[in-house]
Amino acid sequence: MNHHDKPLTLLGDLTAADFLANYWQQKPLLIRGAMPDFISPIEADELAGLACEPGVEARLVEEEGPDGPWQVSHGPFDEATFERLPENNWSLLVQAVDHYVPSVAALMDEFDFLPRWRLDDVMISYAPPGGNVGAHIDQYDVFLLQASGHRRWQLGGKLTDDAPIIQGIDLRILKEFTVEPDSDWVLDPGDMLYLPPGWAHHGVSQSDDCMTISVGFRAPSADEAITSYADYLGEQLPASQRYSDAGMAPAQQVGELDDAAVERMRQLIISTLDNPTQVAQWFGRVMTQPKYVDQVVPLETPMDEAALVAQLQEGDPLYHMPGSRFAWRHDASGTTLFVDGDGHACSTELAKRLADTTPLYAEDLELDGAAALITQLVNTGSLGFMSDEGDDDEEY
Repeated sequence: MNHHDKPLTLLGDLTAADFLANYWQQKPLLIRGAMPDFISPIEADELAGLACEPGVEARLVEEEGPDGPWQVSHGPFDEATFERLPENNWSLLVQAVDHYVPSVAALMDEFDFLPRWRLDDVMISYAPPGGNVGAHIDQYDVFLLQASGHRRWQLGGKLTDDAPIIQGIDLRILKEFTVEPDSDWVLDPGDMLYLPPGWAHHGVSQSDDCMTISVGFRAPSADEAITSYADYLGEQLPASQRYSDAGMAPAQQVGELDDAAVERMRQLIISTLDNPTQVAQWFGRVMTQPKYVDQVVPLETPMDEAALVAQLQEGDPLYHMPGSRFAWRHDASGTTLFVDGDGHACSTELAKRLADTTPLYAEDLELDGAAALITQLVNTGSLGFMSDEGDDDEEY
């Protein structure tokens, strides 16, 4: 399995281990020819077509919009919108293109040295010359792969969260942006720029076919994590588990909240929260939550196990549904397969097989418990037969 020790073209001939030790979450890396002879998996007009579809998250950024500078409008758009746009200085950004275009989803496999649950989605932007979204910082890691045309990237160093931004517009554009020395490049197709969180960057289209693919990651903030974990635990804790102060000393001062009381409360909170098994169960669920709530659609008419087994035996493969998220964990309490925010106890072998994105065939039913769990995942909409989708399967 240790193919992570070999130099990767994708990482500029660094090994995955070198990249993770020295760059990941630490400093930017420009990689020329990360994907040699790269051909974009999507054309600009297909991207515009996606942005007109209901349910697709798309934004249009116009530096000099009809209603003012740095105007941001949200999709779905119509053809008239694209027809009225000027020749320069606007950008179209479409989120989660991997959920709609299988060849874009396939790009995620290139990043298999990072855990799949850490990836969020693939955003693609198109911009005519001059198109940009201003200098800004993101709170997550991103790989910026040039898909077609040329984009000039300038970096401005690592900034703190409170760096001043321009007020009164719908974008977080930095008020001040100073380009660092040796941090100004034009990227050609197949070139890629890695940026850790908090690094100021500014990308401006240099051509009329500039498309940039952003592979983004997810990392919950401490406030999201604490709130979410507390909610998860709260659903399971008995109401009888309360603050208690048996054996306390007599009160010294009326109304004083003494150190001993605060310490008892602190211990109640810490001992309740500090449960590695529960943290793991919560973490697996939260990291597999679909990006969009309505992304994973349960079957209207659930299949029974016999029908599912029969269809697999006829040779129809099962696929992970677009936007579906899988992860697994084995610890002292057993093995859990996490799928789209739920946890399923199963054998380690089955969990590993189902978390693998390759299609499932009849022989996979030989794994212990496979038929029942696979049936459940088909019914919840996490796995599916492509042939059954009918209209949903059209290519954009």
